[in-house]
Amino acid sequence: MNRGIVVSRYARALVKYVNETGNGPVVCSEAEALAHALHVVPDLARLIESKDVVSSFEKKKLLHSALGGRISPELSRFITLLLRKGRIDMIQDIMRDFVDAYRRSMGVRKAYLTCVSEPSERFLQRLKALVREKTGDDVVIQVTLDPSLIGGFIFDIDDYLMDASVKRQLDLIREEFIEKNRRIV
Repeated sequence: MNRGIVVSRYARALVKYVNETGNGPVVCSEAEALAHALHVVPDLARLIESKDVVSSFEKKKLLHSALGGRISPELSRFITLLLRKGRIDMIQDIMRDFVDAYRRSMGVRKAYLTCVSEPSERFLQRLKALVREKTGDDVVIQVTLDPSLIGGFIFDIDDYLMDASVKRQLDLIREEFIEKNRRIV
């Protein structure tokens, strides 16, 4: 079976489960932290994905410790299910898909804002209000700092990318200048 379909099905099943138990926000933050830990520590991900190196019990202990030893009963049961079904190698993708699916089910989108310096709270609130006005959904904005932009920002949400950076504007001017010079020669 296609890996993407499997990941999606498990993520949707976890969304349904946490919506029934009412512990969605906690499980969502744990899932996000777990996906991040597996991304940041590739050795941990390799151990969890290995078939022969580490036992299921040890994998579960490693995942619990990646969350600081505190884990919700829902996520603990879900990890046990993944171990029993032999799908633990997909946990990072399942956790990412779950976070996205859970947020969508709650009417929340994730956006990425890249700036030269830390944006003001007023600017972030205006962006959130604009997204709410256009989509009807709330938004969680992840801010990344990138001094190479020179100024301005890049805002990325779903399939929409708005590049209002000085760097991009300078690149456009340079490309236009090069194109005009080609016609002259």
